[in-house]
Amino acid sequence: MTAPLTGLRVLDLATLFAGPLAATLLGDFGAEVVKVEHPAKPDPSRGHGPSKDGVGLWWKMLGRNKRTITLDLSKPGGRTTLLRLVATADVVIENFRPGTLEKWDLGWPELSAANPRLVLARVTGFGQFGPYARRPGFGTLAEAMSGFAAITGEPDAPPTLPPFGLADSIAGLTTAYAVMTALAARERTGEGQVVDMALIEPILAVLGPQPLWYDQLGHVQPRTGNRSPTTHRAACTAPRTAPGWPSRHRPSRSRNA
Repeated sequence: MTAPLTGLRVLDLATLFAGPLAATLLGDFGAEVVKVEHPAKPDPSRGHGPSKDGVGLWWKMLGRNKRTITLDLSKPGGRTTLLRLVATADVVIENFRPGTLEKWDLGWPELSAANPRLVLARVTGFGQFGPYARRPGFGTLAEAMSGFAAITGEPDAPPTLPPFGLADSIAGLTTAYAVMTALAARERTGEGQVVDMALIEPILAVLGPQPLWYDQLGHVQPRTGNRSPTTHRAACTAPRTAPGWPSRHRPSRSRNA
């Protein structure tokens, strides 16, 4: 069976989690993903967390279905080589701070001139424009500034941050979705476009109506532990059970199950 994205070429210029995860997801469905790393400073995810036989397992997860090359994009040779790759690519994913690609003469005017059908996905903390655009940003800031941390935890305890890359993961999924939307638009118009993804925006979206509650009513959801403030369904609460209860009360299975 041919994978649905077979024939699509993606250049993954991003590091760490959100951008590379978007490229990984596209690769899972058949896209050819070329990972571009700096020759002296490769993706830090290679050294994140536990490793086996000297290979970081987080990198193994993010690097699946990818081929890797090294380029120093700040040097003329690296710039020229990237533009040659862009001419044959469908998607470029990057997460440099706004203005970095432009400093290397690799901004949207140069990339789109090399390939008018290119989709450029730019993943940053706060987007390409606006008062916070030049500030560095990462997942923990998005989790805090969105209000997620403030509503997570017990009522009598401080806010709680997730023990994994929640904001980056949500942004990675959203970036992959946005790239597919841009590719669908390209089928209609024949032209590429820029996807401007800010880490803080997707996590705001998954908070549901809470930003709207605050904007319209000034209402701030309090911390309620693992109980939902809007529903009484048992599925929203982790019940307490007696020691050993799950093993003593497993449901029986029929012979035909």
